[in-house]
Amino acid sequence: MLEKIIDFDKQAIVFLNNLGSETYDGLWLIITKQVYWTPFFLFIFYLLQKKIGWKKFGLYILFTAVLILICDQTVNLFKYGFERLRPINDEEIKGLLRIVKTSKSFSFFSGHATNSMASTVFMFMILRKYYKHAYLLFLFPLIFAYSRIYLGLHFPTDILTGYVFGATMGFVCYKLYNKYVLNKILNK
Repeated sequence: MLEKIIDFDKQAIVFLNNLGSETYDGLWLIITKQVYWTPFFLFIFYLLQKKIGWKKFGLYILFTAVLILICDQTVNLFKYGFERLRPINDEEIKGLLRIVKTSKSFSFFSGHATNSMASTVFMFMILRKYYKHAYLLFLFPLIFAYSRIYLGLHFPTDILTGYVFGATMGFVCYKLYNKYVLNKILNK
């Protein structure tokens, strides 16, 4: 069963990675870097702060920092525990991929997918009360994590596992934030 999943994963990455073209490589290299998303985050932070105020926003930032720290360290634990090669370093499929970016670290599971989904779920759970189209926030982790497949840096299961773990952690973080921040402040 595991062999079938791994084989499917390899076929899927070869197919998806080869959908790309040199014309768009530069764009996907920009998309994959967190720093280029700064204007997006600043805009979302502005919308959030406007609705919840400075005190709750400061606590939101603190919770988000701890969330990302926990997610990032868990990802590293898994990466060095499993030591799964990245697609671009897997000799079986390396020659079939378009190599746009290289990396020596391991693949399973994706930190980009995990952190982007965790932070988005946490943010969405708060913003959904205030903005009808808050669900559009999920375009960020979809595009951001797909960049890792486009560049040949992650298998689809790396991304999906990151999404599941990140969504779970983002939801848990929201529940803690809701219990210890929102409810405590509202009950004062």
